[in-house]
Amino acid sequence: MNLPRIAAVAMGVAAFYACPALNAVAETPSPPGAIAYFHYPLDGIHVPQRFTVRIGLKEMGVAPAGVDKPNTGHHHLLVDTDMVDLTKPIPSDYNHIHLGNGQTEVVLTLPPGPHTLQLLLADQNHIPHKPPVMSKKITIYVR
Repeated sequence: MNLPRIAAVAMGVAAFYACPALNAVAETPSPPGAIAYFHYPLDGIHVPQRFTVRIGLKEMGVAPAGVDKPNTGHHHLLVDTDMVDLTKPIPSDYNHIHLGNGQTEVVLTLPPGPHTLQLLLADQNHIPHKPPVMSKKITIYVR
């Protein structure tokens, strides 16, 4: 693992979010019919506290954050939160999970009870495409 490179990337991401000039990025178009969806879990099901979210994408490809390739993006998983401002970079925190390496699945651990999940694809700069490529919001129940 190259820790100086990881630190540099992390500092670059922090600078991106902190600098308004860097946030003024051109919109990235999405192709007609592009959608993100859940392979698993499905709306309304009961899951264990630790489970794997499996993500599907139609009419687009997946590329890591920072890769500028037409008709691609990377996933963000919104957990127990409302939709973000679709003109700005998606925040990165417990409720906004970035899958910036191009992952199409992620293991979540959530406390018992109901939770909402929603997918939102973003371009190389973590900004949602126009029109946005997102799933419907689903509700799951953690045992």
